[in-house]
Amino acid sequence: MAIHQISVFVQNKPGKLVGIIEELANKGINIRASSIADTAEFGIFRLITNDFDKTREILSENNVTNVTKVIAAKMEDKPGALYRVVDILSEAGINIEYMYAFTASETFGAYVVFRVDDVDAAQKLLDEKGISTLNDEDILDM
Repeated sequence: MAIHQISVFVQNKPGKLVGIIEELANKGINIRASSIADTAEFGIFRLITNDFDKTREILSENNVTNVTKVIAAKMEDKPGALYRVVDILSEAGINIEYMYAFTASETFGAYVVFRVDDVDAAQKLLDEKGISTLNDEDILDM
C-alpha cells in the first residue's frame, strides 16, 4: 500500500516556493505531508497531497517534478516506536534513503514516510509485522 510522493525542484530564491504552494491552494489541493531538502541553488520540495493526479498535472506544467512511491507507516506515540520500524527494515537489509514525519487527525494518528530501496519488500514486511501503512485512497479521507 505505497503512496505517491511528488518531488518538485525549486530554485532557492525568495518567492519560488510560495508560488508553488499558492498555485496548489488556489486549485483546491490539500498538502497532507511535506519536506524540503535544500542546496545553495535549489531545493527539493517533497509532498503528499489529497489528490495525486491533479497535483502532478498542476506541477508538471511549470516545474521539474519526479514521482516516487513511498511508505507511510503508522507510529505509536511512545518511546521506541520509530526504532521498531527502522529495526525491522534494517534487519531485512532494506535501505532507508530518507524519511520525514507527519500527523493527521486524531483518528488517523501520526506517520513516518519512508523512501526505501525496495518498496514492495518493505510493504510486505511491515504488513507481516502488523504495522499499518497508508495508500493513496487513505490520503483522500484524512
